[in-house]
Amino acid sequence: AALGTDTGGSVRIPAAACGIVGMKPTFGLVSKYGAFDLGYTLDHVGPMTQSVRDNAGLLNLLAGYDHNDPYSLSWPEEDYARLLGTAIRGKVIGVPRWYYQHVEGEIVQALQQVMEVYRALGAEVREVELSMMDELVEAQRITVQAEASAVHEKTLRDYAADLDQEVCERLLDSKEVRGYQYVQVQQRRGRLTASYNEVFAGVDVLLTPTLPILPTDIGQRTVMIGDYQDGVRPALLRLTAPTNFTGNPSLSVPCGFSKDGLPIGFQLIGKHGEEAKLYQFGYAYEQETRS
Repeated sequence: AALGTDTGGSVRIPAAACGIVGMKPTFGLVSKYGAFDLGYTLDHVGPMTQSVRDNAGLLNLLAGYDHNDPYSLSWPEEDYARLLGTAIRGKVIGVPRWYYQHVEGEIVQALQQVMEVYRALGAEVREVELSMMDELVEAQRITVQAEASAVHEKTLRDYAADLDQEVCERLLDSKEVRGYQYVQVQQRRGRLTASYNEVFAGVDVLLTPTLPILPTDIGQRTVMIGDYQDGVRPALLRLTAPTNFTGNPSLSVPCGFSKDGLPIGFQLIGKHGEEAKLYQFGYAYEQETRS
């Protein structure tokens, strides 16, 4: 097992790329005290493990209120493994179209197979719409840039020459965000998060790819997705970063390999505080497909 800090996907992205399980819990569920900040309101600490059961067990140890973290949640203690092995027959899985735009074909095929497994287990799989996504994505970008610029103000002032060139360029770009833009986004944040969560009135969880692309070569900076060219970094973050902004729990589960042997993962997203339900669905898939 290992821990990661996830500001835009840095638990779920490596989990999907390495064929393991990674959980970004509800914002504030696990204390960030002692972790190095990048985005004050986006950072999440989460577990990475070989199995869903191990992941739930580790979250049981990690979760809890900490007065040292100003964002820490004071929620009742619970057992996040309590639904493991519980049937998902009759449950409803939402497939949001936005998350399936510009996704590599082998990943789409893998997700279709995941859907068939869930249907065979008795769950209903239906398409859903998330109309706020473009506004939400832009709000997340402004938030991470503004907060990263604040965190690294001293870094840029005193140590810019020591930074990796690409890291330095990203931090310099972040300084272009204006204070009023950040404030306006935070004023809209509650509405955007509530709008995102409206989908859960009709579904239990959302099912998406974790990554729209297969793991890339070290040093690769662009990727072709069909006839669509994207940067590797924005592509890697595209499907994971939205729930850093909303704070919804998101679980990446491995679902096989590409024809070249590269790992593929899918993402389960739930309402705030419903980690146990995500583990229930992840475990059901894991047990049904294990060899």
